Amino acid sequence: MKAQITAGMNFALSGIPYWTMDIGGFCVEKRYEIAKEGSEDLKEWRELNTRWYQFGAFVPLFRAHGQYPYREVFNVAPESHSAYQSILYYNKLRYRLMPYIYSLAGQVYFDDYTIMRALVMDFPEDKKVVNLDDQYMFGPSLMICPVYTYGARERAVYLPEGTDWYDVNTGERIKGGQQIEADAPYERMPMYIKAGSILPVGPEIEYTDQKLNEAITIAIYEGADGSFTLYEDEGLNYNYEKGECTMIPFKWDDKNKTLTIDARKGSYKEMQKERIFKLVLVSAPDKISIDDIKEVDHKAATYRGDQLVIQFQ
Repeated sequence: MKAQITAGMNFALSGIPYWTMDIGGFCVEKRYEIAKEGSEDLKEWRELNTRWYQFGAFVPLFRAHGQYPYREVFNVAPESHSAYQSILYYNKLRYRLMPYIYSLAGQVYFDDYTIMRALVMDFPEDKKVVNLDDQYMFGPSLMICPVYTYGARERAVYLPEGTDWYDVNTGERIKGGQQIEADAPYERMPMYIKAGSILPVGPEIEYTDQKLNEAITIAIYEGADGSFTLYEDEGLNYNYEKGECTMIPFKWDDKNKTLTIDARKGSYKEMQKERIFKLVLVSAPDKISIDDIKEVDHKAATYRGDQLVIQFQ
């Protein structure tokens, strides 16, 4: 598993954007194949899959694939087990972040972007990240720090300098340019959001084209200026190659606490001409986790395709 983290970063550095691996490993040790309930081998197999799923939810292509033992979550562990609960959580989180991930895929096509990014790609001035091979950026906002040691419940994390970071799991804001010992309970891995990020979060869906009549939440992490472009298209074809898609630019002015939603660019059939965005400003004292975002107070912005400026107090 550890080797896959470095492999993915090196593929991205080589200009290959759509990399993935077999969550859990395709061919596994025989002791995992014959492990009995209550055995140490089965305990380790479940933790291995839990940690690998946590990591696998944040690579460009999310897939579990392998020979025996069977890889469906209900075959890894019973529903009451922490392994099952964690795998389910990261499945749901991946799909809640589909507006963000799909927008990154748009950047890959239109701007030759890479979704999985070695830290040196985004923090070239920070010499401490040059050879850092076990944490990486997933798009411009999320830093992923997989746990790959059996039994570990914390791990060392370096927070690149020049920005503050928000702990995804707790909402705590931490100054960059330092190494910390991050909590890593069985069910969660350390993840951080860069200050100044604009993160679109959708409802819980079960497949990528599922359309729910729910607003997208736009979470703004104060502490720096930021921008993000929300990309959308029909989702089921190649019409985006003909220009049938939309891009909605968001810009955050941290000093003036102002969010500008610029005019929509492009169009496609059945696009939502009017929509509601739920705007959430995440600040240091609030300690808003990724799970809290959909529950906290928000501003509702009605967007019809023209520039919209929202002032936060």
